[in-house]
Amino acid sequence: MNKAATFRALHQGPDILVLPNAWDAGSAKLMETLGAKAVATSSAAVAWSHGYADGHHMPVEAAVQTVREAARVLSVPLTADIEGGYSDDPKTVGETAAKVIDAGAVGINLEDGGGPAEALAAKIEAVRAAADKAGVKLFINARADVYLRRLATGEAAVAETLRRAALYRAAGADGLFAPGVSDPGHIETLARECGLPLNVMAMPGVPLAGELQQLGARRLSSATGISRAALHAVAEATRAFLAGGDSDALSAAGGGAADYNALFR
Repeated sequence: MNKAATFRALHQGPDILVLPNAWDAGSAKLMETLGAKAVATSSAAVAWSHGYADGHHMPVEAAVQTVREAARVLSVPLTADIEGGYSDDPKTVGETAAKVIDAGAVGINLEDGGGPAEALAAKIEAVRAAADKAGVKLFINARADVYLRRLATGEAAVAETLRRAALYRAAGADGLFAPGVSDPGHIETLARECGLPLNVMAMPGVPLAGELQQLGARRLSSATGISRAALHAVAEATRAFLAGGDSDALSAAGGGAADYNALFR
């Protein structure tokens, strides 16, 4: 309950919540030690780490287990990205949310995938009921994929995102996630009129955190950005090692003999 309250308060300022997205317990703990006030999971990064494509392909239990393992090592709040709840049935999504809460998450991301807003609203209601039953004031971050899926452009995208936000807020959502929005004017309008803390996704062209804060956004998520950077580093180090077997270069690429065991002692 303390972590749930802390996580909720982080969306109220004064500073924007810069939220890194992890994919396992190790990455989550490392992010905490580097100063993250909370940690999120990325559904795509978690799926990739288990050998699945993003988009409801990973078994639900793999997502739940990842949350459980990350929550075990963290002292800061953890929020879980569960895509669209891995089901079209609100009741099933509510049951999945209950498992994620039991695993240690105090927040959840739930997306509409560009589908009917009414469908996500029904899922949000089921998740809110599950959280209330568990006695946890879960922070439900409703993701409207208008920009990401290019369902509309310009002012029409703003209007459709706000329409969805109203439905999600009425259903019990605590935050609005609008991935893909980067225009400062659009961000400012969404933040002012959506009636919920606005979450923006890190991507090329998105303003820096300080400017987002001035525009009224309350949360900036790394999404797959950090996991992609990590995978790129793995690819570069592996490519170089396979090409020449240079042990010194490999050690240098790894930053020397860092004691990662110390994170978990």
